Amino acid sequence: MIAKRLKAPCVLGAVGCLSLLAGCSQTTQGMSAANFADGVQPTHTTSYQYTMKDRTCLQRAMFFESNRSSREGMVGVGTVVMNRLKSGRHGSSICSVVGEPRQFAPGVMTRRMNSKAMPDVVAAADAVLKGERHPKLRNAMFFHTAGLKFKYKNMHYVAVAGGNAFYEKRGRKWQPLPPDSTFKVSAAGSVPATAPTVAVASVAKPKLPAAPPQVADKSIMTASIPQPEPQPVMAFEQTPSDTSAIGALIITQNQSFPAQ
Repeated sequence: MIAKRLKAPCVLGAVGCLSLLAGCSQTTQGMSAANFADGVQPTHTTSYQYTMKDRTCLQRAMFFESNRSSREGMVGVGTVVMNRLKSGRHGSSICSVVGEPRQFAPGVMTRRMNSKAMPDVVAAADAVLKGERHPKLRNAMFFHTAGLKFKYKNMHYVAVAGGNAFYEKRGRKWQPLPPDSTFKVSAAGSVPATAPTVAVASVAKPKLPAAPPQVADKSIMTASIPQPEPQPVMAFEQTPSDTSAIGALIITQNQSFPAQ
């Protein structure tokens, strides 16, 4: 009887232990690699707001690390940057991820970006910030130049694009990253999605009073001044005989008379 009574608690205890182990295994599968190492509980939805500086840093990573003629390669580099940010082990911002020492190309944060392909780089970076990811790089956080070979057994290659070979480092404690649905990325308030529209206020000009209509003054009469009639002009016709008579008269008047 004692033996039979002792068997039941032992069986129950074994079942309870198995259920606890099952619960632990289900819990850890939903955790990110960083949270697993830190012993944090299952992941939850987090958000990240990128700035204009972050946008430029992502463009720099794509510009210097990928063949700029391959949009797939640029999106692949952008996906690695966002995966590293999501993991929480390579920086708390896009710029800190890209600027991490000895991770990306030398001078990636300081060299000048000068190429005709810049519009394509900007478009690919904006697409990644809006949620586009390379479909084969869900957990990839590493890449190197395509064609190189390494003998490390933990390098699990997933894609080759834009002159790079992308891979995952799978060790004994490797865990997949949280799904993108739990990591929301959006633009900060200081980053306009489109060019801001500046409203220009139109200043109303003061209206001048309308000039009164000109009314003809009927009281003013224009008087017509009669012109004087032309007077007759005294004139005569001079003949030779008249000229002789007049000359004789003048001579006579000029004669001196004797004094009386």
